[in-house]
Amino acid sequence: MITVTGATGNVGRVLVELLAGAGEEVVAVSRRPGPADPPAGVRWVPGGAGDAAGLRPALDGARAVFLVLGGEQNFRGERPELLTKAVADAGAERIVLVSSQVSATRPEAPSHARLRELEAAVRASGREFTILRPGGFASNAFAWAESVRTRRTVFAPFGDVALPVVDPADIAAVAAAALREDGHAGRVYELTGPEPISPRGQAAVLSTVLGEEVAFVELSREEARAGMTRFMPEQVVAGTLDVLGDPLPAERRAGRDVEAVLGRPAAPFAEWAARNLRAFA
Repeated sequence: MITVTGATGNVGRVLVELLAGAGEEVVAVSRRPGPADPPAGVRWVPGGAGDAAGLRPALDGARAVFLVLGGEQNFRGERPELLTKAVADAGAERIVLVSSQVSATRPEAPSHARLRELEAAVRASGREFTILRPGGFASNAFAWAESVRTRRTVFAPFGDVALPVVDPADIAAVAAAALREDGHAGRVYELTGPEPISPRGQAAVLSTVLGEEVAFVELSREEARAGMTRFMPEQVVAGTLDVLGDPLPAERRAGRDVEAVLGRPAAPFAEWAARNLRAFA
């Protein structure tokens, strides 16, 4: 059995489908309700990686566990070692953790302190572990969905700063491999898309897949900050804007770990956009 936290998220939802399709018994954990008709072999339970005690029933009998923090769990919550102790106490042999590229590129960044603490706890857990460090998610473009639907416009800062955003489905596929296969223990995978693409470039891709022009309007850093602070803590907003506006060379570089694990190139933003066209139509 494999326990998957964050099972309704952009990565977890796909991961559950991949594992079930491979014939695995899956316990899917999420704070939001699961589908009314889940795949065969999947059992849904309420909870999340931020509540070790609440997670314990979902861990009973698991041989591997997928951990991903969500929402406010990324910057507050109980001590990470309580979570990894719950996994170890349940007898799970393997942990696959979604961290962030920023944990390595900006090791002092306050915005990612909790993820760094969780990485350390996973390493000290005594279990086999694989750490996934994705860059920016292609699915962050969902933030533009309403303005694209209603105004055919993308509003974003740093219009011409390109980063190799990664398709969450590729993260899920790498996680499925690490959860099911040997050979990934102790590995840290940096997961990116195949090439950098700017917000302006992403708007152009949306124009292509929609068959209609999507305009791009560049926000100032302050305008972007004002919008983001409505749903993110200030220190997280500041760290995010630093990466988006002034990325380090390592953050601009397209990695090859997706291809190394999956045996195929990482999916470009255009593939993600086409698959999620309905959100923008």
